[in-house]
Amino acid sequence: PPLPRFRPMQESDLSAVAAIERQVYEFPWSEGIFADCVRVGYSCWVLELAGELAGYGVVSTAAGEAHILNLCAAPDFQGRGHGRRLLNRMIDLARWHRARSIFLEVRPSNHRAIKMYEAKGFSCVGRRPNYYPAHEGREDALVMALRSSSFG
Repeated sequence: PPLPRFRPMQESDLSAVAAIERQVYEFPWSEGIFADCVRVGYSCWVLELAGELAGYGVVSTAAGEAHILNLCAAPDFQGRGHGRRLLNRMIDLARWHRARSIFLEVRPSNHRAIKMYEAKGFSCVGRRPNYYPAHEGREDALVMALRSSSFG
């Protein structure tokens, strides 16, 4: 079977990335948000498998911290460990940028993602009230963190 391959996200990937985003999330990022992330120099990566985009991740780093802004496996590739591969890549990027902590937000209703993050050593360090849009108002975000002692 073909091996997954990581590469930097390119402008030519943006429409495919945004299409995956729309398939997975009820309140997706727009193609313009991804374009802005690439433009400002965030670490934006895609995971390819047999020539198809299997997922992507976006991480920003500054002042000794990293923030995973988006991480997503395409629907046809979910349940095969690609989310973990993407998460590991984001952690490697944070390490490369000498981050001492990695943060992310996740919906409390996203049990699958929370389980994956906890398995990697992330722990809940806070809650952002009314952070995410939802069909019935807003949904809080759990703030999760991984300290360098766990990844560096």
